[in-house]
Amino acid sequence: MGVGEWLQERTRVREAVAFLQRKEVPVHRFSLAYYTGGITLFFFLLQVATGLLLLLYYRPAADSAYESVRLITSRVQFGWLVRGIHAWSANLMILAAWVHLAATFFTRAYRRPRELTWISGVLLLVITLAFAFTGYLLPWNTLAFFATRVGTEIVGDLPGVGRALMVLLRGGEDVTEATLSRFFGIHVAILPALTTILLGIHLTLVQIHGMSRPISVSPRGAEPFYPHFLLRDLMVWVVLLGVVAALATLAPWPLGEKADPLAPAPAGIRPEWYFLFMYQTLRILPSRILGVEGETAGVLAFAAGAVIVLLVPFLDVWAQRERTHPAMTWVGAATLAFVVLMTLLAWWER
Repeated sequence: MGVGEWLQERTRVREAVAFLQRKEVPVHRFSLAYYTGGITLFFFLLQVATGLLLLLYYRPAADSAYESVRLITSRVQFGWLVRGIHAWSANLMILAAWVHLAATFFTRAYRRPRELTWISGVLLLVITLAFAFTGYLLPWNTLAFFATRVGTEIVGDLPGVGRALMVLLRGGEDVTEATLSRFFGIHVAILPALTTILLGIHLTLVQIHGMSRPISVSPRGAEPFYPHFLLRDLMVWVVLLGVVAALATLAPWPLGEKADPLAPAPAGIRPEWYFLFMYQTLRILPSRILGVEGETAGVLAFAAGAVIVLLVPFLDVWAQRERTHPAMTWVGAATLAFVVLMTLLAWWER
């Protein structure tokens, strides 16, 4: 028996290729939306690869975290490039995940029988934001330290469980080395494990149900997933790899100053761009709303909004009947406009 036959007997590669050749991708004017999921997956894989390389040198302790990152960027061969790609691809992954969510929403790709695909996708977006939040502290610089203090204080505003959750995240009353240790563990162990499970479920569901087509669009035909669509997807990945490498080279991600927990917080401290809309909203809320502290009301509103997003496939009763309703489009557009407006306002006032 040859090597090829030996592998075929154990891996059933030919059957897998035959399945991919039978799988079809609808062709219509919104076909570009099908690439957004693959782009998000590409940035995630880039995060895993560069994150593993950074792990070889990173030290998760208050007296060595900053120095280990500085060692990576200044002494390790191509360490600056690996860190730059990790930081830039993290931001681009969040952007790609938001675009993928918006594309799925406006094309009603969440409708029956893809409700669980939508739910697993929304949960993956939440985990992506958790990746960003926990990873942001790891360089242990001034900006990350005080932004984490503000972010965990917002978690503490949740009624009932807020304070306990804040102490659990911080490992105490304030952001300390215990916080760094916990965020590191969450970032490199818990979140990757959850992502692996959810991503496996998400991709399996996509394979089971195939690509959805927009309700009001008549496909011009279909093309085989393998090799036509897959090759174009891989070409997009190659282009994106070049873009990320160029960004890491031409615009190196700054390290900043080492955190000093005893120093006062710098003026104008604010979160990264993907949390700016929440930050700005909480800033402009009145001190009390219907007898509740404004910040607490804002946090509750965001939590309720997340639940509503999760339940979109069940709330859009028109899509379940293969119909589109302008109300859902307007709600989605208004939400998107609100997020962009709040982000721009926060950016403008910095």
